[in-house]
Amino acid sequence: MSTLTRPPEVATHSPVRRTSPRRTGRRGAYKGLLFALPFLVGFLATYVAPIGYAFSQSLYEKKGTGLGFGPTRVVYTGFDNFASVLGDEDFWRSMLRTLVFGSVQITVMLGISLLLALLLDGVAARAVRFFRAALLIPYVVPAVVSTLMWLFLYSPTGSPLLDLADRAGTSVEFFGGLNTYLSLGNLLTWQGIGFNMILISASLQALPRELYEAARLDGAREWRIAWSIKIPNITGILVLTGMFSLIGRLQLFAEPLLLRQIAPESVNMDFTPMMEIFDQAFKTGNYQYAAAESIVLAVVTGVLAFVFHRVTRRKMS
Repeated sequence: MSTLTRPPEVATHSPVRRTSPRRTGRRGAYKGLLFALPFLVGFLATYVAPIGYAFSQSLYEKKGTGLGFGPTRVVYTGFDNFASVLGDEDFWRSMLRTLVFGSVQITVMLGISLLLALLLDGVAARAVRFFRAALLIPYVVPAVVSTLMWLFLYSPTGSPLLDLADRAGTSVEFFGGLNTYLSLGNLLTWQGIGFNMILISASLQALPRELYEAARLDGAREWRIAWSIKIPNITGILVLTGMFSLIGRLQLFAEPLLLRQIAPESVNMDFTPMMEIFDQAFKTGNYQYAAAESIVLAVVTGVLAFVFHRVTRRKMS
């Protein structure tokens, strides 16, 4: 008796769909763009849009009608405002004054910050945390508040420093000539030491301790370790803090403007480029010319920061 056997059924599987690497990369790019979207919106709204608006305003100029007694109207003048800015001696004099002052003040500030960071690098961890927090307080305090505090200390009528100097039989002047730059430099250095010290100290903490141990076994003293090992290995953060400080000095505004309240003869409205721009916009009412000055200041700041970074990096390499 024969039995009929069924042929074995062949299992059929649906083909596996493989996603191409290009499609996967696109999905990842879209997800990354979605996460970066809040930043991009804020960046466009707070940086790109104001710069574009300032540039558009700089292409116009207010001109009066008739003999100067009629109403003024805004007319398109192209790049005439930029040509006027390039020939404005007051604007470029304020730029040069700020650069010379900043080169000295930044050097002193970073030197003190480096010295404090090197001293803290050899202190116990608990003491380091305490001194870091204490030295960071001036940076945490808003610039206007700290300037008002020093404004009181510099005031010719109620300054306790002047009172102590009078009791000691000496005379002290905070403004007039070189004293104006010393007073402003002291204020800015007091504000910036803590922040730069934190960055430098963090770079020192990242260095391998084996380098120090090997140097000590070779008989190197602490100052020699600091000069030959620590400082050469943190030149990158020194360049970064120097570049940030340079950008901040070219944008200096609040501190000298408040100091002008007690020393108007020493701190003029063209003391810094930002004060010159403020004076043109809100005192003179020439918004279009102030917009052109702000664009020129932004370009000069970017070029100087780029040159400073390239030159210092080339010297270190």
